[in-house]
Amino acid sequence: MTIEISPDIVVPDDEIEFDYIRSPGPGGQNVNKVATAVQLRFNAGASTILDTWSRTRLATLAGRRMTRNGWLVLSAHRHRTQENNRRDALERLAQLITEARHRPKVRRATKPTRGSKERRLEGKKKRTDIKQMRGRPKDDA
Repeated sequence: MTIEISPDIVVPDDEIEFDYIRSPGPGGQNVNKVATAVQLRFNAGASTILDTWSRTRLATLAGRRMTRNGWLVLSAHRHRTQENNRRDALERLAQLITEARHRPKVRRATKPTRGSKERRLEGKKKRTDIKQMRGRPKDDA
């Protein structure tokens, strides 16, 4: 079974592992009996859908969720059912992979225009005049 993230991104089943664990937090006896939380593991280091640039960006975006071996570990325990938590983990994985594959636009520094400099200085001058008027009146005598 393959997981389709978008029409051009399909993750093979052998790159994803699921572990089912007991969910933390409130929930009464159900929490102590049933393993509803999902721990998704994605082998980003050996993934065929990511190029080296995307793999590096995914590691940056994932932060502490990425292990040294190149496995991305996502835990999902928001919902009460295992299936909803599994779906939640897959959605979060899809979002991370999509974001990692997107190359951000390179920002090029520009200089402010002459008009913008003049407007900024004019605004500072007006603010100075307003604050000067707030002081005590000077004695003319």
